[in-house]
Amino acid sequence: MRLIQYGDGDKKGFAAVTDEDAVYPLADKDVWELFRRAERQGMTPLELIKSDIREGTPLNREWNSLDLLSPVDAPEVWAAGVTYQRSREARNYEVTGGKADAGSTLYDLVYDAERPEIFFKSTLARTVGPGGSVKLRSDSSWQVPEPELGLVLNAGGDIVAYTIGNDMSCRDIEGENPLYLPQAKIWKQSCSIGPAIRLAEATPNPYDLEIGLRIYRNDEAVVDISANTGMLKRKLDELVSFLKRDNVLFDGTVLLTGTCLVPPNDFTLKPNDRIEIDITSIGTLMNTVVA
Repeated sequence: MRLIQYGDGDKKGFAAVTDEDAVYPLADKDVWELFRRAERQGMTPLELIKSDIREGTPLNREWNSLDLLSPVDAPEVWAAGVTYQRSREARNYEVTGGKADAGSTLYDLVYDAERPEIFFKSTLARTVGPGGSVKLRSDSSWQVPEPELGLVLNAGGDIVAYTIGNDMSCRDIEGENPLYLPQAKIWKQSCSIGPAIRLAEATPNPYDLEIGLRIYRNDEAVVDISANTGMLKRKLDELVSFLKRDNVLFDGTVLLTGTCLVPPNDFTLKPNDRIEIDITSIGTLMNTVVA
């Protein structure tokens, strides 16, 4: 079961999307109101949704044809780095200039360390939803999307749902000096999430999800790669435990879990490129690139 937010005239609609892609509008204004109602009624959110739609009428529209908004209003987006071997290799390439004999780097160390790399990625004002435009940073010449499984957290740090995230990244800025990481990661419209959130209780195995990345240029696929979350080195609860350690979380905080999909080293995004990121049973997050 997935949940979406969409534009409905001058209002915001909230709906459940079944695994058969039927769309059922819900009376709750957002996922948190749904969760509170479920708690009052002594039900799980999934049980409550199934009860609601049993008597409901689905929309006579495909959910992807709606004016989709970010499925959750994330006050903060955080991200984990170097959680996949492919990410480790890409970071090493950046920092060493592609020298195979450069020896161990800080990325090798953090890949094997007890403490993961976790960094602040975005705020609500910097994050765009499905169909929105992600921006290129003006002082970078090597930029890529980073497709990631996103964890939707409540204020207590519980994983309540999963979504898709695009952690836009400037490979040249981070490679020049790791201390430049905030500039390589954070600028206006440098993050997108969506198109839906999938309830955690409806996701039996988050370690077996296919992730796909396609980038289209002039309607031609110039990047088409895929991987699986089973390649993730760390456990999801482990990443969350470090994020919430001595920290304050909010309902709707999203933690991106790192990327296992990196375009070829000679690739950089250009204006008008179209980015599509798929994750099993969540959907396809599509964004266009603007300068």
